Amino acid sequence: MTERSETLQFFVDAAFVAFDQFAKTPEARRSIRQIFTVLEHPGPGRDGPGCHLSVCKNLDEALAIDTSEPSLQRLVEGFKGIEPNLEWRQRTKCDGTESANFADGHANAMIIGPGGLEERSDLWIGVTLLLPHVRYPDHDHAPEEVYLVMSKGEFQQGEGDWFSPGIGGSFYNTPGVKHTMRSVDTPLFAFWVLLAERSH
Repeated sequence: MTERSETLQFFVDAAFVAFDQFAKTPEARRSIRQIFTVLEHPGPGRDGPGCHLSVCKNLDEALAIDTSEPSLQRLVEGFKGIEPNLEWRQRTKCDGTESANFADGHANAMIIGPGGLEERSDLWIGVTLLLPHVRYPDHDHAPEEVYLVMSKGEFQQGEGDWFSPGIGGSFYNTPGVKHTMRSVDTPLFAFWVLLAERSH
């Protein structure tokens, strides 16, 4: 039987509490419950050191969130425990909607999912870091998605107005909706979870 490391289990438990606390809509709450129910059964783990990009030197600033919420503090603590083993990557698929400084101003890491600390295809848990004044390209995907935002920053869904969830802000992306994000004068840091294989 596959066993999850203590540090990754600590993160998973902290992530469930935080996502469950801040998810607002019925769709988001249903998705979170499904994802973390599936996570009760660990997948194959990956050992070894991670891979960092130059943008990662801004992680300390991004993680210095100003919050009194114990669940968010615990989530950051859990993330710090697993971060050295994450493989940070740049997004290579762009469509011209991204800012000119996007290539060297962002990084994504898969925590659980393809290439993550736990390899699985049924769900993804990851994180995105943007340096100040960086716009992510418009993108969409078939899986539904829930974000938990840990910083200042702005987001857009479809053709709607930009909105600022704030620290602890959470929102739900319906399957296939176009969405994007942009940082303001500080780094943007956000967790996201995708239910890649949803039972009907």
